[in-house]
Amino acid sequence: MSERWDGVIIGGGAAGLSAALVLGRARKRTLVVDGGAQSNRAAHGIGGLLGFDGVPPAELYARGRDELARYPSVEVRDGEVAEVTAHEGGFTIGLSDGASERTRRVLLATGMHYRASEIPGLDAFWGRSVFHCPFCHGWEVRDQPLAVLAAGERGVHMASLLHGWSDDVVLLTDGPSGLTDEDRNHLAHAGIPVDERVVAGVSGSDGHLEAVVFADGTSLARRGLLVAGTLHQRTGLARALGVAFAAPGPVSAEAIAVDAFWRTSVPGVYAAGDVCAQMPQVAAAIAAGSGAAVSIVGSLMEEDR
Repeated sequence: MSERWDGVIIGGGAAGLSAALVLGRARKRTLVVDGGAQSNRAAHGIGGLLGFDGVPPAELYARGRDELARYPSVEVRDGEVAEVTAHEGGFTIGLSDGASERTRRVLLATGMHYRASEIPGLDAFWGRSVFHCPFCHGWEVRDQPLAVLAAGERGVHMASLLHGWSDDVVLLTDGPSGLTDEDRNHLAHAGIPVDERVVAGVSGSDGHLEAVVFADGTSLARRGLLVAGTLHQRTGLARALGVAFAAPGPVSAEAIAVDAFWRTSVPGVYAAGDVCAQMPQVAAAIAAGSGAAVSIVGSLMEEDR
């Protein structure tokens, strides 16, 4: 077991690398453990990140690691964290390779697992012409025939939102819609038709969506599909640590509850990025990681005083 770290960051995505950069510049001994399973790696590029608009996510992470290499107090290690044990004076981090590390603070930045519809074929187009966030991908499919796969109030919201990128938007509810008369009137006024047929799959070529296929054998030509998904914890570390969770929301079912300083309910444990967000975006994750790191530095200073 090595000398104690000031902080161990679990996750090497946007939030984790951002936090490590701030901690490194503050001369804090920092270990980043990166499982390399960032959910946006399938995307064609990062949409809406100043200075990196359209840059592939993998390039952002590689450049982030290169920047961290300039700071001798920061180490980035590929691997998985198997367990985190709290004790007086800090935490012990057990890695999946059997190694063990001690740290004063823990930052959970593992990202989230996206659970979308299990309709066959979606994975082939995910992150490109099938997506969960119009702010990230809407520009690339602007003015094309689009569809939203969702039902009820969320379907109305998503279809109305996507309408800002295209006048040709259809709401697919994959069965009974759950729409009220008010919902239908709103959609009709916006020129958004509702199709309640059961969706059987999607089709296309070269990673580009071409049609949504229905259970009755018919199809609807579409070039983009916005899918309602929910975010779930990628690992069981947060629950094992006993942190409190926020009430489930329309996007995240298991967001970690944090205060304005990114502190969880467990002293010494912080969280940043998608793990505690209802609106996952790379820009927001970078900001959260930076803020969490500043908070960690402040807490270490108070403890040392």
